Amino acid sequence: MEWLKIFESEEKANNKVKENTTQLLIVKGKRICLARHNGQFYAVQDSCTHQGESLSKGKVNFLGEIICPLHNYRFQLDTGHACDSSCGDLLTYAVKSSDSGFFIAV
Repeated sequence: MEWLKIFESEEKANNKVKENTTQLLIVKGKRICLARHNGQFYAVQDSCTHQGESLSKGKVNFLGEIICPLHNYRFQLDTGHACDSSCGDLLTYAVKSSDSGFFIAV
C-alpha cells in the first residue's frame, strides 16, 4: 500500500468535496470516488458492481450510502458493502490527513 497526496491540506479537500457530494479521482490509473459525509471522507471504487456506472456521478444519502445514478443501487461508504445482495461490494481506500497534506492509500 502506498500513500499518495491528493490535496495540499484537509481544508483544500473540504473546499473541493462539499458535504454529501462526490469527486472523481484518478490515482495511479484507478478511478476512485471520493465522498464526504458527516464531515468524514470516504473513498471507494468509482465503478458500480452492478453495471459499471460511475459512482462519482451519484448521490450520497443521509445514511452514508453512495447511490448509483443508473439503477439506484446503494453501497455503504465506510465498508463498501452493497445494501442489496444482488451485486458485489465495492473496494474501499483509506484516506488520512496530516500537516503535510491529504492522502489516499492505493
